[in-house]
Amino acid sequence: MKYNVVSIVPMRHSSERVKGKNYRDFAGKPLFHRVIDTLLDCPKIDKVIIDTDSPTIKEQCEKIYPQVLILERPAHLTDGSIPMNNVLLNTCNTVESNFYLQTHSTNPLLSSKTISDALDKFLANYPVHDSLFTVTRLQQRLWDPLARAINHNPSILLRTQDLPATYIENSCMYLFTKETLEKKWNRIGDRPLLFEMEEIEAQDIDVELNFKVAEFLFKELYPGK
Repeated sequence: MKYNVVSIVPMRHSSERVKGKNYRDFAGKPLFHRVIDTLLDCPKIDKVIIDTDSPTIKEQCEKIYPQVLILERPAHLTDGSIPMNNVLLNTCNTVESNFYLQTHSTNPLLSSKTISDALDKFLANYPVHDSLFTVTRLQQRLWDPLARAINHNPSILLRTQDLPATYIENSCMYLFTKETLEKKWNRIGDRPLLFEMEEIEAQDIDVELNFKVAEFLFKELYPGK
């Protein structure tokens, strides 16, 4: 069965910690261009949608990405304190699809192969799993604030690579249905598929240091882009 997949990239014009980061130059292109290029390179994605209140992003998309659908974010959803689920539900109510894949402009190292692999794995196992989110593996000795070991026995000094794996929700990608979002008020459903991805691709730009590190790694990982 052929399922329709729409990708959503929500972007606000203003940014508190890294000013203008969505359209700031990143290795020779505005940052948000990187994830749009990646999504457009995924054949299983039927449509790319940008939800934004930014005149800068809208103007650039009209010139460079006419195939991308721009949704004007309603005024009551533009405040930074508004939960992302409210924004996503507005998009789902505007554009119908079997599945919605959400990512961020702040994950510029995410590759089209990783996205395609995640879609392939999820669709091959649907409806065993009702949603997907990306994770990165963490095998380190973890402690709580009271110095109690969480995932290891301090009396047995295992190598970190031999510790039980734990996983970090890295926020690079979520795949969900409108029904899951409405029912759970969450992108993660009752039977999620954890899709492990390489740590280098999971870089997220939240502060200035993240921007500089991600740009350096991007140039190393994708020379010539």
